[in-house]
Amino acid sequence: MLQDFTLRVIQNIENMLYKNILLIDDDIDDAELFLEVINSLKKEIVFSYATNPLKALAELKISENLPDLLFLDINMPCLNGLDFLNELRNDTRLRYIEVILISSAPEDIIRKNLSAKKYEIERYMSKSNNYNDFVAQIITIL
Repeated sequence: MLQDFTLRVIQNIENMLYKNILLIDDDIDDAELFLEVINSLKKEIVFSYATNPLKALAELKISENLPDLLFLDINMPCLNGLDFLNELRNDTRLRYIEVILISSAPEDIIRKNLSAKKYEIERYMSKSNNYNDFVAQIITIL
């Protein structure tokens, strides 16, 4: 398993689309919020997070168990989310992991800025400041 992960939680329910979720975000507060939301759903989900994108990428490359879904922060030091995503998509084994880019900026601003830089993003989720809105976003995804 990925060694850089600081939390793991397992909950019970059947028939989930995503059972193994990984968050890569350098902000521990955001990671704890994700954990709280996942906990509140009462679903069978293995949730892990990494705060160092370089270590997470290295661990993913050697891991036997890959996540079903990866939430990836765009703004991180040492390796931003877009560069991380590029590395992921260039790896024959990792390229099929479903990725949702996340940021505190609104989606329209992110898409505009990224399209100007010739980046195409697959899926995007804005980090909501409202807990109930954030829960609704996660429920919609899962």
